[in-house]
Amino acid sequence: MTGGPDLTVVDAASAPAADAARVDADAVVDQLVDRAARASRVWGATSAAGRATALRLVADALDDSAGSLISIAMRETNLLEGRLKGELARTTFQLRFFADELEAGQLSQATIDHADVNWPMGAPRPDLRRHLVAVGPALVFAASNFPFAFSVAGGDTASALAAGCPVIVKAHSGHVELSVATAAVVTTALRAVGAPEGTFALVTGTENGRRALLHPALKAASFTGSIAGGRALFDLAASREEPIPFFGELGSVNPVFVTRAAADTRATEIAAGFLAAVAGSSGQLCTKPGVLVVPAGSPLLAELQEIQQLETHRLLNARIESGFERSLEWLHGNPKLTTLAHADGTPAGARGLSLYSTDANTFLEHAAELAEEHFGPAAVVVTYNDEVDQVRILREFAGQLTVSVFGEEADTAIESVRELVQLAQEKAGRVLWNQWSTGVSVTYAQQHGGPYPATTAPATTSVGAAAVFRFLRPVAYQGFPEALLPDGLKEANPLGIPRRVDGAVGVTR
Repeated sequence: MTGGPDLTVVDAASAPAADAARVDADAVVDQLVDRAARASRVWGATSAAGRATALRLVADALDDSAGSLISIAMRETNLLEGRLKGELARTTFQLRFFADELEAGQLSQATIDHADVNWPMGAPRPDLRRHLVAVGPALVFAASNFPFAFSVAGGDTASALAAGCPVIVKAHSGHVELSVATAAVVTTALRAVGAPEGTFALVTGTENGRRALLHPALKAASFTGSIAGGRALFDLAASREEPIPFFGELGSVNPVFVTRAAADTRATEIAAGFLAAVAGSSGQLCTKPGVLVVPAGSPLLAELQEIQQLETHRLLNARIESGFERSLEWLHGNPKLTTLAHADGTPAGARGLSLYSTDANTFLEHAAELAEEHFGPAAVVVTYNDEVDQVRILREFAGQLTVSVFGEEADTAIESVRELVQLAQEKAGRVLWNQWSTGVSVTYAQQHGGPYPATTAPATTSVGAAAVFRFLRPVAYQGFPEALLPDGLKEANPLGIPRRVDGAVGVTR
């Protein structure tokens, strides 16, 4: 494989940017992964307090550079200043959030079972002590639509660094200048705190990302993007001589179901919320609701047809614009769909909001094509006559990040609604009641993942406290002397972390 000529490198051992026209790209990528492998033992053995300090220093440096970074992001992505400010705040919050988790001792999941000759399984129990350790160097493929929060210093990078994994980020082609600038900030901050050389690096170029993924020293990878791109990388990771975990977030339609009672009671409210969710960030969110299922004849339909030109902006880049143009042509020319409403774009090039409708029977007959994600401000409205149709419609969806249900209190006793909610948990990683899916809070109980093709690893999340466990693996020590045990598993618990001891949770002794 030949390295691409578009390689840019940012790491602690290079100038902030090195032009690959003067270097052998393959050799540079290999050196970066080798350097990350050497750093792995040191960074993985760095104390939780030390890693927490590093994450906070990176967060502070990003905040200090906010003005210049946001200016670059606005120029490269067409995203609005307010959205980018909020996203950068989320990014630095994530870093500090994982720092807090490290200091609280929540990431090791230390568990101790003392030897027990009377263990009731029929044989004595040996002394067993288990905790989680870093998997090793990780490769992060940055996303297009979140140039901060799911990019160079985003949640995947923050959780991998918190786990003790050196990180190589493959920058997204849609915001290379911002990626290089952000990587320079991260690299400088990590160098200042004494992180080992190789703890963090950035590369650009598709072929260079593929080469890093195939390097035998790489131990995990993550991706946020399209089904086609993510599946290709997932297959590549699985094809290696040593397959590695690949955590891909690939695509989601995030269907929304509205009961008859909710549609009759809150038509204006639900319609306004749906339109805002579809138009937000010009529909370029992985959690954008792409299908709305409502009762036939509902006042909701009239409300949706009264589209006002909601605030939108140009799509992220020319490739996404052309992809959305193809989606609109397909939607507009599809005989199975009726144009429900359409708002023209603005002179500045922003896309207007477009809605298309069909009935439940037509959707069920053609679900394979109608239940597709359209990346931009467009959605499909499906009307039903029987409440049971909602369950039939949801069955046709593949795995999703989210499923939302809008209902009234009385609906909780209706069997079809209860069946809908039960089916929703089988289809999605997050199920919402009377709330919209577009806000993904960084918190302890968050789940941002779901059955394929929403993600390639449905037991994981890419947002929230549990995101770090994608980059950790368990190790158990059996019968070891105290002197050879890791500090978190020693009897005296010198780290003072919460542990599960002989089945009791939260023991710190």
